[in-house]
Amino acid sequence: MKAILDELVVRYPALECVREQIWQAAQLLVESYSADGKLLIAGNGGSAADAEHIVGEMMKTFCIQKTLPDGYAEELVACDPEMGNVLRTHLQGALPAIALDGHISLSTAYMNDCEPLLCFAQQVNGYGRPGDVFLGISTSGNSRNVLYAAVAAKARGMKVIGLTGGRDNRLERFADVCIKVPETETFKIQELHLPVYHCICLMVEKHFFGK
Repeated sequence: MKAILDELVVRYPALECVREQIWQAAQLLVESYSADGKLLIAGNGGSAADAEHIVGEMMKTFCIQKTLPDGYAEELVACDPEMGNVLRTHLQGALPAIALDGHISLSTAYMNDCEPLLCFAQQVNGYGRPGDVFLGISTSGNSRNVLYAAVAAKARGMKVIGLTGGRDNRLERFADVCIKVPETETFKIQELHLPVYHCICLMVEKHFFGK
């Protein structure tokens, strides 16, 4: 895992200043997944797209083949030999991750009936369990709907990771780890967020599937 992080810093020297925070974030995810936890992710605009991107890397093979859990392939065939063989051939392993921006019916119903800024917090309340991880992505670190979700996560006994820009911000107050990339303009922050979360996804994938 450290070799992956070393390579990131070689390719993006500006990220040297957040090397330790990236490592800590990956460790939080390893600990959570090792205890059958899951990752919940929230962001707005481009950060919502990043949330969906991360789910795509976690829920299927990213760079290292994610294999099925021991015994699952045999259970699939036992359930139905024909369909089970197709499933065991094509299914991949997964690290559970949910992007909270993607549930349009739920979000619009909640925003219409209740408090719009709590749409992410409502999902943290519903999905979150002690030991899970909430990743809040906000270029400013001050997006109120992400902040409410972070508070809900902390109260649930979850770990909180912040991914923000370089300015001091409110999200870091609630985060167990806050990765503040060294930029202040939104598009430049987002340009550094992608290699950061790619690195984290790869490190976690390496831990569980690299052997």
